[in-house]
Amino acid sequence: MFVIFLQQLINGISLGSIYALIALGYTMVYGIVLLINFAHGDILMVGAYAGYFALTWLSADNGAGGVVYVGELALAFLFSMTLCAFLGMFIERFAYRPLRSAPRLNSLITAIAVSLMLQNGARVLPFIGPNPRQFPRPPVSAINMGPVSISNIQLIVIALSALLMLALNYVINYTRRGKAMQAVSFDLQASSLMGVSVNGTISFTFALGSILAAAGGILYACAYPQISPTMGAMPGLKAFVAAVLGGIGSVPGAMLGGLLLGVAETLTKGFISSQYADAISFSILIVILLVKPTGILGKKTGVKV
Repeated sequence: MFVIFLQQLINGISLGSIYALIALGYTMVYGIVLLINFAHGDILMVGAYAGYFALTWLSADNGAGGVVYVGELALAFLFSMTLCAFLGMFIERFAYRPLRSAPRLNSLITAIAVSLMLQNGARVLPFIGPNPRQFPRPPVSAINMGPVSISNIQLIVIALSALLMLALNYVINYTRRGKAMQAVSFDLQASSLMGVSVNGTISFTFALGSILAAAGGILYACAYPQISPTMGAMPGLKAFVAAVLGGIGSVPGAMLGGLLLGVAETLTKGFISSQYADAISFSILIVILLVKPTGILGKKTGVKV
C-alpha cells in the first residue's frame, strides 16, 4: 500500500507540475486585469500543435518511427513558446484591451468566445483537422528508485517545470518588467501616473502566461501522447481549479495549487477509481469556494463602493 502511495505521489507531482505551469497564466492575468482568461487552455492546445509540427519536421530524417532527441525537443519548445507568446499578445490587444473599461462580464464572455474560436478554428484548418494525432516524443525508459520507478518523461516534466517556475520567480521579483507587473497589479491607475507602461506590462503578462501554457502543452502531450483541437479544455479547467485552490492572483499559490491538485487526482486514480478523478478535482473547487474563497495563499481584499 505504501509503495502504491509513493508511486502515485511521483505521478501526481509530474501531473501537478503541468497544472501549475498552466495555472500561473491564469493567476498572473487575473492579478493584473482581474480577468479569468478561459482561452488559456486553448493556447496550451496551440502550443502542443506547434510542438507537434516542429518535432515532425525535425525528426523526419531520423529513420523509421521518427525518433525524437533532446535537442529537437528543445527547439520545439522554443518555437512553440515564441508562437504562443505572440498569440497571447495578439489576443490581449484585439480581444481584451478594447473591453478593459467595460463590465467584467463582457470580458468573461469574450474569453469564452476566443476559446471557442481557437478550438473550432483548429478543427477546420486543413493541416490540423478534427482527428486526434499521435504526438512524437523521446523513447520512454523507466528509472528504478527502490520499490518505485520514474520514467524519463516524468523527469523531464518535473525538471523543466521547476526550471520554468524558478525563471518566472526571477522575472517577477528581480527584473524591471516584473516590478512593473507588481506595480500594475497593486494599482493600475497609480502605476500609469508614475510612468509605467500599463498596456506594455499587460501585454507582457499575457505573453509570459502564454509561454508557460505552450511549455505545459508540450509537456502534457509528452506525458499523454495524443493531441486534438479540444485537448486544452480539461487541463485548462483543472489549472483554473488549481489557481483558485492556491489563491487566484497568487503566483506561489498557483504553484502549490497545481501540485496539490495533481497529487489528489492521481491518488484518487490509485486508491479509488479513475472514473472519480475529474469529480474529485471539481469537488475541491466547490469545497475551497465554500470554506476559504480566497484560496490557500490568497489574501482578502477590501473593495471601495
